[in-house]
Amino acid sequence: MLDKIVLASGNAGKLKEFSHLFANWDIQVVPQSDFDVPEAEESGLSFIENALIKARHASRISGLPALADDSGLAVDALDGAPGIYSARYAGPGATDRENNRKLLEALRDVPDEQRGASFHCALAFVRRHDDPVPLVCSAQWPGRILREPAGEQGFGYDPLFFVESQGVTSAQLACEVKNQLSHRAQAVQQFEALWRERMRGGAAVV
Repeated sequence: MLDKIVLASGNAGKLKEFSHLFANWDIQVVPQSDFDVPEAEESGLSFIENALIKARHASRISGLPALADDSGLAVDALDGAPGIYSARYAGPGATDRENNRKLLEALRDVPDEQRGASFHCALAFVRRHDDPVPLVCSAQWPGRILREPAGEQGFGYDPLFFVESQGVTSAQLACEVKNQLSHRAQAVQQFEALWRERMRGGAAVV
């Protein structure tokens, strides 16, 4: 039975969110930095491909089962951009502020009713680096892009992402609310269901 898995991410914001999402699990989730795992080259063309690349990479180096997330923002008026390039939209090493500024500039002339967007999250879990049957799930969270940031919570594009059902941006949501609604929360819920069915329900864990 598994008691520890590696989280294949170096993003401080994601690590914080995952620590809350997995708080009630009976499995220890440790960051890949504990094993000096360098960032993987995200050469995939989709969120799921990149999640698998990162999970296999972390598992290969750590020798433990690994869980990876690949997520980003897809804006309707930009044909799905920034998409898998969300973290580096404004260039390699770009800050959240720089990415948000570039997004606002790209949408400067787009009317409010055409500023729909969605956050996407893909999760991939491998029992070992060459696992032929990884657990994969994905989810999305619809919203729209504001014309200026609002809120101090979260990270990335959260200050620009307006959640219609809540009447505020993702960055204005309380942590416990975001962890029920977000794309990452939904993906984790799917993963938990798969985990209980396939990992805990009799499937062999090597």
